[in-house]
Amino acid sequence: MSDKKAITRRQFIKDTSAAAIGSTLFLGAPANMFGSSSSTKTTVVLVRNKDVLDANGSPRYPVLLEMLDTAVTTLTGKKDPVEAWKTLVTPSDIVGIKTNVWNPISTTSQVEQALKKRVMDAGVSETNIGIQDRGIWKDSLFKKATALINARPMRSHHWSGVGSLIKNYITFVSTPWAYHGDSCADLAKLWKLPLVKGKTRLNLLVMLTPQFHGVGPHSFSPKYVWKYHGLIVGFDPVAIDSIGVRIIQAKRKEYFGEERPLSPPPKHIFLADTRHHLGTADPNKINLIKIGYDKEIFV
Repeated sequence: MSDKKAITRRQFIKDTSAAAIGSTLFLGAPANMFGSSSSTKTTVVLVRNKDVLDANGSPRYPVLLEMLDTAVTTLTGKKDPVEAWKTLVTPSDIVGIKTNVWNPISTTSQVEQALKKRVMDAGVSETNIGIQDRGIWKDSLFKKATALINARPMRSHHWSGVGSLIKNYITFVSTPWAYHGDSCADLAKLWKLPLVKGKTRLNLLVMLTPQFHGVGPHSFSPKYVWKYHGLIVGFDPVAIDSIGVRIIQAKRKEYFGEERPLSPPPKHIFLADTRHHLGTADPNKINLIKIGYDKEIFV
């Protein structure tokens, strides 16, 4: 066998193995499937509080703000929430809060206002804070933004398996459909856009009432939404999305009584790690700190 053929075969085996790991990562596979743990881990904070939702399922702002403060102080190592936020943004920053306004399950105004409050507490002028979802690529404030806060709810998605943090930046382009190919495999490219690259200071995956199943574009059904009462916070959107998907998959198994993989598989999260090097999807490299309500935590 020639050297060229040998190298090609080895590369084929390597690529095939990587693809296999990528697919099984999101099927509830045990964390130890990746092998030994790395000494350097990405910290992700999961905070839950059973009192965060009222009888109608709407967030209670004071409880939500307390949860956010707990997550950010834990993440930064600062005891005071305002001091913690001062490590994320400065008074000279222009801050864009990237939200998600999809009507059935939005980021929620309570989350938006909690983030805005803490950004202002850190010294940023209200006139230098924008909260927007659609058409950001042409928004005047987001064009000038020096810092971004990324916040959106987790839900199943017809084109990408799940809609979560990595995908939330798709409205930074005028042609989002250009990223739909191969089950949205290369969504991580969005994070290399000039309007985005290197600007994200915090990522917040809203897991208050996530959707774990859907059929067809823009699918929504209340029976596939449940009260999880959680927020997942960190600096690495890939790690957070990886944790979020594991929770979704575990809920699907409980609901359907069997392994029911997301379709299509959310491979863009794995590829954000292995192909685009945006962050880590490997659970062995994620230090998940769990705080608060632990019933049916699923992870």
